Amino acid sequence: MKDTEKLVTVARYEDYMKADLARQWLEDEGIKAVVTGQNAANVYGGVPAVSDIELQTLESQAEEARQVLEDADRQVSDEGQDLEEEDWSEDPDGPQE
Repeated sequence: MKDTEKLVTVARYEDYMKADLARQWLEDEGIKAVVTGQNAANVYGGVPAVSDIELQTLESQAEEARQVLEDADRQVSDEGQDLEEEDWSEDPDGPQE
């Protein structure tokens, strides 16, 4: 009989798109991951429902997965900060033609 490894939740999301993006980040790093709970809102026939969308990995990869997600969140946050610091004011010389 083959031993099976337990799945553990490494992150929770309210937005399926964010959960799936995080799953892709993990898989890019060689960590198998699955998103669960994405269909829970459909049970109520289109009525928005609070659903707990979970990102799960094998227990042996959970710590590495959490680190990858933390690094990815930090990178996204840093890129957002860079955009906020950009000078978005119009060119004082007017548009270039």
